[in-house]
Amino acid sequence: MLVLSRKKGESIIIQDQIEVTVLAVEGDTVRIGISAPKHIDIFRQEIYASIQEANRESATPLEADIEAFMERLRSAEIKKD
Repeated sequence: MLVLSRKKGESIIIQDQIEVTVLAVEGDTVRIGISAPKHIDIFRQEIYASIQEANRESATPLEADIEAFMERLRSAEIKKD
């Protein structure tokens, strides 16, 4: 991890496209502004983690869902005969 010190109004640049500026420092809270191209998604870490978890859950089928699907297929095959 790169660690930098910045004062209010100072910025860092990431790969010529992203600028992170310190807007305010109040106690333990730092307000930052981020300028980036529209195609770059920017999330707070906890939101990003929540999105990743939801993606994992939706990509992993539940055994009960698979079993129910297989049962419907078997029932359709029996009715068909």
